[in-house]
Amino acid sequence: MSPGGLRIHPSPHIQRHCDVEKIESLVCVEPGRLDLQLRDAPKSSDGMVLVRPRRVGICGTDYHIFEGKHPYLQYPRVMGHELAVEALQDSPGIKAGQIYAVNPYLSCGQCVACRAGKSNCCVKISVLGVHQDGGMTGVIAVPPQNLIQADGLSADACATVEFLAIGAHAVRRGQTAKGDRALIVGTGPIGMGAALFAKIAGADVSIYDRDAARCAAMAKLLEVEAVSEPPKESFSLVFDATGNTKAMERGFDFVAAGGRYVLVSVVRDPITFMDPDFHRKEMSLFGSRNATSEDFARVIAAIRSGQVPIAKIITHRTTLAKAVLDLPRWVHEKDGLIKAMIEIG
Repeated sequence: MSPGGLRIHPSPHIQRHCDVEKIESLVCVEPGRLDLQLRDAPKSSDGMVLVRPRRVGICGTDYHIFEGKHPYLQYPRVMGHELAVEALQDSPGIKAGQIYAVNPYLSCGQCVACRAGKSNCCVKISVLGVHQDGGMTGVIAVPPQNLIQADGLSADACATVEFLAIGAHAVRRGQTAKGDRALIVGTGPIGMGAALFAKIAGADVSIYDRDAARCAAMAKLLEVEAVSEPPKESFSLVFDATGNTKAMERGFDFVAAGGRYVLVSVVRDPITFMDPDFHRKEMSLFGSRNATSEDFARVIAAIRSGQVPIAKIITHRTTLAKAVLDLPRWVHEKDGLIKAMIEIG
């Protein structure tokens, strides 16, 4: 038993070294460099729960961190925010040994955004794996309120909830409804999530990516329309999930009069557009950041109902040790890659 009376289950990834508990961690030391290091394990503390990551999805954010392209990051960093974890402690509402999905957005609960129910854009937000060390490790400590009950979901499914919730949140931000003609630009995992939940919301969905082969494969997977060339028609609702400044600017041209444009991407650069066109169309522009508990619940419900093809989404697998070589390789080798998953334990 821990000093606080919490039951702790030992992890096979904790090693004894000079009488100090050590855990393996995959560390992005600097752009372009990953190391597998032994680090001190976190200790049990009030207000936090120790958990063992079991699955870690590799996100576009992680690739950007490795490449040095993320706008809000300091090195070194243990990446990983798409998590399925096993609780190592009993805590109110938390049962040791149970698998949970994780909301990686740690919010203050007191700022203007949090008071308005928008903890996803908390002014003091700290995201696991971005602003602080994340789940590519043996054990982490998280607030219990950030552990999400996902009874009946596999570890694989739990690790997909976060990135799908970003797409679900974007769809909700865009007020997507039956009758909308929606275009999703960018067919990475975030774009896929937006396309999937726009379709579930009843929209007529098309997807576009300059990688025509990837676009066609994603359209087949999701059973939506693929646009092989830059669209010449307009759509009532457009989502950008490219992470590319020029593509985000070009997307304004795809929005129909009276339409909505949702920017899911985040880039370092200013985004510009033609003000006369923006006003002529009376366009609505939305930013979409992270996700809320409502979006996580929506995704979990969709997975439970069989609306999310988890087995087809996870295309690549690796381990913490092998990810030292696999993650840098997957930055460039995208053929057939939708979601790569690190298996721990």
